Amino acid sequence: MSRLSPIVVEDVEGVHWDDVADLVVVGLGAAGITAAIEAREHGTDVVLLDRFEGGGATSISGGVFYAGGGTHIQEEAGVEDTVENMYRYLSMEVQDAVSDETLRDFCETSATNVNWLTDRGVPFLPNLCPIKTSYPTNEYHLYYSGNETFPPYSDHAKPAPRGHRADGGAFPGANIIEPLRQTAIAEGVRIELQARVTRLIADRNGRVLGAEYRRIASSFWRSLHKRLHDLETAIGKIAPGLAGWLRKRCDGIESRHSEPKRIRSRRALILCAGGFVFNREMVAEHLPEFVPGLPLGTAGDDGLGIRLGQSVGGKLEQMHRASAWRFLYPPNAFAQGVLVNDKGERFANEFWYGAKIGEAMVEENHGVATLIIDEKLKKLAHEQSKRGELQWFQRAAALMNLYLNCKKAEDLDALAKMLGVPRETLQKTLDENNAVAQGIRRDRFDKAPDSVHPLSTGPYYAIDCSLGSKRHLCAVMTLGGLAVDEKTGQVLSENGGVVPGLYAAGRNAVGICSRQYVSGLSIADCVYSGRRAGKSASRQ
Repeated sequence: MSRLSPIVVEDVEGVHWDDVADLVVVGLGAAGITAAIEAREHGTDVVLLDRFEGGGATSISGGVFYAGGGTHIQEEAGVEDTVENMYRYLSMEVQDAVSDETLRDFCETSATNVNWLTDRGVPFLPNLCPIKTSYPTNEYHLYYSGNETFPPYSDHAKPAPRGHRADGGAFPGANIIEPLRQTAIAEGVRIELQARVTRLIADRNGRVLGAEYRRIASSFWRSLHKRLHDLETAIGKIAPGLAGWLRKRCDGIESRHSEPKRIRSRRALILCAGGFVFNREMVAEHLPEFVPGLPLGTAGDDGLGIRLGQSVGGKLEQMHRASAWRFLYPPNAFAQGVLVNDKGERFANEFWYGAKIGEAMVEENHGVATLIIDEKLKKLAHEQSKRGELQWFQRAAALMNLYLNCKKAEDLDALAKMLGVPRETLQKTLDENNAVAQGIRRDRFDKAPDSVHPLSTGPYYAIDCSLGSKRHLCAVMTLGGLAVDEKTGQVLSENGGVVPGLYAAGRNAVGICSRQYVSGLSIADCVYSGRRAGKSASRQ
């Protein structure tokens, strides 16, 4: 992919600027709106630019914010947690994505950041979910959103639910963004929508001075652009081909019916424009093994913010990291089965958090996975799918797998032939599972004995759970981006030091979740890194 080039100016005063602000923020998602508010509350004049109508991936998400250490929501729900406990757990998930000092600071400020959000109208409630689920139903708002309850994590840190889900339906992410948007407006942040940044502007010493962007001018084309984008976002997960066509139509409107403008940033510019999962060239370059997965996010996750930072010498890190979400439950009957690879070998605890299963599936098993259940589990899964413990989209996925993604084999010979794996390997896999079910041995992936179902006789059923499954879609989000100074959020330079005048936050930057994903960790990192960048940039 060709590298972007910045506009280099010799005389700042000789440039025609259409607008000037102390701080320019690119991207109105969770990181961008947080950075803008933080900077404005420190007395900084802020302009926020967004390619669409704002919201980013957060606005279409489940609205989960990972927080702990004794948040007021945890306390109201009767949950005991400490900063040290949160740190001990996350250190196993985050690994080397950030320094120990930064991870500890993230944990120490976690409860404060929840207060910061609720003080600005984000609706978190202390309704504790009583069951283990990948995502709770609408009456519950606090749940275990990661691997907290599984060994070795539970051996290392006392489990505590830290998934703080915003109130407001099945996908309440907008209820995080919209209160913050209204706060920003009330505080005096100037927001310009349907304004796509195309290049950064720098002086000959490499300092970022501002940005060039294209804004759709006519009300007709603005309206059409919005409608096409809204439709593309709505159907992206169920009709990716049509969604891709709609994205191209939006691109055409932006290129043919917009006017160029330049904005000067007196102090700094912050990049908060999301990941790069919808830039398929970048995915193929950095994450070829994840190409078959379903892109998770919005059309704004096209890598432009990362490329803009790179254009002025910004350093990239963790670009090889992504998260594939292979959730097997609910219904929990599915996770009582056995998940095998392309050799017929089991490779995961079926109750693990989906991103952990996805990591093992993609990085260790060529993206291939098949779930094996029997007649009893199939019937139980159907019964569980009819209960009120599932969201509508979870129920739809379960029924899709039961009736359109479930192949029958009368016996082990037929099953091995259908999967194209050695019969003796498959026999060994099922024998090990059955021995755990009988209490003869311990499961090597620490699956709880009462969650193991014996698979002794056919008929068997095979559900395709591979990364590229056409019926059991596996969502993928990118985790890498621009390397930043972990105390300020300033973008690091490829040549050492920092890029003057440039900051990054959210998925434009390497952060807390850039090694491994846990539900809610990305939005939490957006707020953490957004506040950090907004505060630091205001002091320039």
